[in-house]
Amino acid sequence: MLEISWLAKDDPAAFEAAFADMGWVKPAAQYERYLDEQTAGERPVLVARLDGAFAGYLTVRWESTYRAFRAQGIPEIQDFNVLAHLRRRGIGSRLMDAAEALIAERSPVAGIGVGLYPDYGPAQRLYVLRGYLPDGRGIAWNGTNVSPGQTVEVDDELALYFTKAL
Repeated sequence: MLEISWLAKDDPAAFEAAFADMGWVKPAAQYERYLDEQTAGERPVLVARLDGAFAGYLTVRWESTYRAFRAQGIPEIQDFNVLAHLRRRGIGSRLMDAAEALIAERSPVAGIGVGLYPDYGPAQRLYVLRGYLPDGRGIAWNGTNVSPGQTVEVDDELALYFTKAL
């Protein structure tokens, strides 16, 4: 059974361990910070649990780090991850459903950014299939749009941003 709940006090160490098993470095301190931000009302963290075990999560930033979204008051879905061995089971879609419902309580539009290298291919397709459209501002690095001729690093901070009317 799949359940969506809030990030809890005991989750950070379990998340770190689950991602370490995939070869990813996602320290417990990151989730402890998210828990503080969730408590402060800045960043809800939605957690997917499959048969009681951690399966994935995403966060909603009410005030986006992407300048264009922040200027328009568009909340942004960020840091969306489903454990690799559990993908393609609808877990990500359920997390997105929950995030969109939460955002719809405060905004008629949801935003999301997606990386531009091959690891992000499945996410790029998922967002388009869910009705997200590019925001029309081109790519951004570290929350700021990139100008023609500008040199930036192709990393997790290089993204194309999308919006969806809710």
